[in-house]
Amino acid sequence: MIRLGYKAAAEQFGPRELLAFATVAEAVGFDSVFVSDHFQPWNHTGGHAPMSFAWLGALGARTSRALLGTSVLTPTFRYHPSLVAQAFGTLGQMFPGRIVLGVGTGESLNEVPATGIKWPEFKERFARFREALGLISRLWREERVTFDGEYYRTENATIYDRPDVPVPIYVAAAGAMVAKYAGRTADGFICTSGKGPELYRDVLLPNVAAGLEAAGRGSAAADRGDAIDRMIEMKVSFDTDLERATEDTRHWAALALSPEEKMSVEDPMEMERLAAALPTSRAASRFIVSTDPEEHVERIRPYVELGFRHLVFHAPGRDQERFLRLYAKEVLPRLRARFG
Repeated sequence: MIRLGYKAAAEQFGPRELLAFATVAEAVGFDSVFVSDHFQPWNHTGGHAPMSFAWLGALGARTSRALLGTSVLTPTFRYHPSLVAQAFGTLGQMFPGRIVLGVGTGESLNEVPATGIKWPEFKERFARFREALGLISRLWREERVTFDGEYYRTENATIYDRPDVPVPIYVAAAGAMVAKYAGRTADGFICTSGKGPELYRDVLLPNVAAGLEAAGRGSAAADRGDAIDRMIEMKVSFDTDLERATEDTRHWAALALSPEEKMSVEDPMEMERLAAALPTSRAASRFIVSTDPEEHVERIRPYVELGFRHLVFHAPGRDQERFLRLYAKEVLPRLRARFG
C-alpha cells in the first residue's frame, strides 16, 4: 500500500504557522508528516529553524492519525545520542506507533555554528553516525547502559520513559555506503527526488537491497518492500498558475546547488547569496513543476515503479494550505487509484 506524506519545511516557516499547515495536511488526507531539523536555514532572509523535538510534541497533540517524524536529524554533533534517545523515547511513549526517528550524517550549515567544531571528513561523520545509532538502540532496549565508544560515553544511563516497541529508525542516504548501511540496520530508507534516475536505479536502491541481503533480511518480505520502508521526499510545485508554480521554487534554489557547492558552507547568508545567483530554470530543476495533475502522476510514476512506497511531498510556495488542499483534491486520489 502506498503512503503519501507532507514535508513540513521548518527552514521556511515559523513553528506556529508550520503547525497549522501540518494539521491541515492530516485533515485533508495526508498519511504522514516529516519535519526537517535545522539549526540554521538555507536562507538568512525570512529563514526559520524551529526545534523539531518540541514541534513534534505539539503536532502529536494536535493530530490523531498521521505518522510523524524527522527528515532528517543528525544525532552526532549538536545532539548527544543519549539526548536523542530520551527525546524520541518520550515522543514514542506519548504517541505510540506514530513516531519515526529519521537521521542523516549531517551538514556543516547546522553543526558547525552550534558547536564551533571543525567539520570532519565523511569517514569520521559516518563512524560517529553508526556509533550514535548503536548507542540509541541500546538505550531503548536496556537499562543502566555504560558505553565507552570512540566518540560517545555513558555511565549507567537509563531512558525511563520509552515505548514498549522502540521507535523506528529511518536512515537517509545519498550514496552507496550509507544506503547499504540502511539496508543492513534501519527500519526505513530516506532519499530525495529530482536527481539523475541512475542514482536511484543503479546506486541507492541496489545497495539498500544488498544491505538487506547481508543482514539476512532479503526475504520474500523484503521483495515486497515490507522489510524496510523506502521513503522519498518528492519535490513538487503544483498550482493552477504555471508562472506561480515556477516562481515558488526560487526560495529553495539552494537545493539545486551541487554537494560540492554547498557542503562546506556554514553561513545562511552565504548560502542565500549562492542560491540567488542561480537562474530560475536551475532553481526549479529539482521540482516537478506543472499545473496538470496527470503530469504529476506520470512524473512520480518512475519512483513508485523503482520501489518507493512512501512519498513525502515538499512544496516550495508560501501558501502551503493552498497547496495541501489542491494536491489532496487533484493528485493524491489519482496516485492512490493508480498505485494502490
